[in-house]
Amino acid sequence: MPNGHSCFVYIMTNWSHTVLYVGMTHDLARRMYEHKNGVYKGFTKKYHLNKLVYYIEFCMTVDAIACEKRFKKLSRTNKEKLINAQNPEWRDLSADLL
Repeated sequence: MPNGHSCFVYIMTNWSHTVLYVGMTHDLARRMYEHKNGVYKGFTKKYHLNKLVYYIEFCMTVDAIACEKRFKKLSRTNKEKLINAQNPEWRDLSADLL
């Protein structure tokens, strides 16, 4: 059932691309602001993950949750393939949102 909100599954990394993080949100711009400004303590703050390198939009929350779960189970190599297909330069896509 549609909820009227877009949902995003996203992948973030740090400046050296050594760590990848998969997350989900209804407000990608707000979430990127939170990650970049260390609003919440946790994994992304600890590892300085502030570079958005991949995202995909869904119309239904249930689909986004299922995708997030699938992505979290992917190997690093397969996550890199997703990123390279959409963003081969690994540029920070959050610049387009903020």
